[in-house]
Amino acid sequence: MNTLGIINSDPALQKTLETAFLNGGEPDDSGRTEYDLKFFTEEDDILSFLRYDLPEIVLINFSDPLISIDTVLSRIRDDMSFLNFGIVGLYHGERDTEDRLLEKCKSINVLALLDNYQVPSHIRKTVQIIEKNYQIIFQREFNQNLLNEVSGSFSIENDILAIPVYAGMGAMLLSQRGLIDPAKKMPLQLALSELIVNAVEHGNCGISYDEKTAAMDKGLSVVELVAEKCRDPAIREKRVEFLWDIGKETTSFVIRDEGKGFDVQALLKKIAAQDSMSLHGRGIKMAVLYAAELRYNDIGNQVTMTIRHDSNVEQDVPVGFTKGRMLNVKKGDIVIREDDPSDYLYYIVSGNYSVYHNLKKVGSLSPQDIFMGEMSFLLNQRRSASIRADGPGKLILLTSKNFVSIIRAYPHYGIFLSKLLAKRLVRSNDRNAELLGKISGF
Repeated sequence: MNTLGIINSDPALQKTLETAFLNGGEPDDSGRTEYDLKFFTEEDDILSFLRYDLPEIVLINFSDPLISIDTVLSRIRDDMSFLNFGIVGLYHGERDTEDRLLEKCKSINVLALLDNYQVPSHIRKTVQIIEKNYQIIFQREFNQNLLNEVSGSFSIENDILAIPVYAGMGAMLLSQRGLIDPAKKMPLQLALSELIVNAVEHGNCGISYDEKTAAMDKGLSVVELVAEKCRDPAIREKRVEFLWDIGKETTSFVIRDEGKGFDVQALLKKIAAQDSMSLHGRGIKMAVLYAAELRYNDIGNQVTMTIRHDSNVEQDVPVGFTKGRMLNVKKGDIVIREDDPSDYLYYIVSGNYSVYHNLKKVGSLSPQDIFMGEMSFLLNQRRSASIRADGPGKLILLTSKNFVSIIRAYPHYGIFLSKLLAKRLVRSNDRNAELLGKISGF
């Protein structure tokens, strides 16, 4: 059972949270679900929980009138050991605004902000996405200490209802770092959402312009149409890759699907000729209005949206103290060879990778694993396996000098690394148990 720490004294919000998590899970005979909700109201209890229970996700009611939230946030900012968890912020729309909270919280690890009215429908999905993409809890600070530029990625299922959460986290990256005005966070989130929806809808699911029109005329929603398409296992397994690269002056968001692509120019002409209130092409229209540049690849299954940073907004991005070398890999590249020396490791920015031992595939890696090659690196042994890229991706190469310098400068990363290795061990044990069950015929 996963523990969720919740800083809140509002009984109505507590009831809403309990209902959202209970109704979303499958309780056992004792009424428990996969989440153990722990509520805190006293400052000493809050800080003790954050420091010693090592939570991964914490929910904070930023509008709580009975808890000194400012004091708690100040303690989090001042103590680097608190940086090993991600925050989901909750707020009362009549007492606070998202813009004000973004400005107030930009120096702490807030991954999502939800108005209280969004809690019943969004909170469980938000927590699940953060858990699935474990690496984002640490990307805010960790990437900044690896290199001056920040990169990352999500692998998104064909789930229309989850897309706003992913897009919101993408937009949060810029607003929290002071790279765009907080007021622009919502328009950016909407534009990214629409582009990701297009990738799922038209790319992975292959829904044509005319097919969508006919479905809408029958009263079907996009959610229903996508769900119908995903009855096909081949379509259900497709993913949308959502990547970002934050540079000094601009940020590029890349959205890539596994579809066949489309005639970009023909669609743009059709959109230009249609009624301004039409729902068709809405994502492209919004992105064109907001982006400094919107660029599709030749076949139309990848779009790059470039955002220019606001020069008049105070930025809160520390310069990285050391530069890891960024590597762009393509499908088939061997990034680690079995029996080679292990004097470096990789930080996985994006992409999927297969692990081979004695020419047999024994595992796979993705950004969720965060590091690649760390076991032989830490044990100072030769590589025990080869690793090949399954498709395009990005890696940051860290030498032993880079890594040791990071650990010495930021000792709390040792806790993070311990958590990572423990998660790897649990996954390995689960795989071994599943394999043993198959062999035993259970």
